[in-house]
Amino acid sequence: MNLEARKIEFIQEFLKVQSEDVISRFEKLLRKENMTSDESVLEPMTVEELNKRIDQSESDFQNNKFKTSSELLAKYQ
Repeated sequence: MNLEARKIEFIQEFLKVQSEDVISRFEKLLRKENMTSDESVLEPMTVEELNKRIDQSESDFQNNKFKTSSELLAKYQ
């Protein structure tokens, strides 16, 4: 079975799915796969861009615009 036929068969089966949970899992999987493929086209920052991000980060820290590692861990547990 070629790729096009597999895609059509998959879509036909997907359209039969009635569970919102299953659809959500497919959406998450697709987003994850798209992010992985997008990583291959990332371009490195220039030194100027990097310095701007560092300056912004330092400013955020001085203005208490940050979360501690324990706050981040609590959010995702």
